[in-house]
Amino acid sequence: MRKKDVEPVGNLIRRYLRQQSLESPLNEQRLVNEWYELLGPVIGRYTESLYIKNQVLYVHFTSAVVRQELMMERKKLVQRLNEKVGASVISDIVFR
Repeated sequence: MRKKDVEPVGNLIRRYLRQQSLESPLNEQRLVNEWYELLGPVIGRYTESLYIKNQVLYVHFTSAVVRQELMMERKKLVQRLNEKVGASVISDIVFR
């Protein structure tokens, strides 16, 4: 094998994921996991469920106060979550 034929393993994995249509679901799961890391255990305690559908993150809370507070930061949260994942996974967040 010649040196110019060598390709980093990360590139091979990304290409394989794209070919198998697994890149989007993987990024969506990474984003859901980042929610708890980005917002911490206090907000995580009030988060009942999370799911992504059509590039919209749906978040169900057990507290109306937490929901109202995060509604004001929605655009910043979209940007920060996408930055953490390294891809444009969501375009909006709906709080319920």
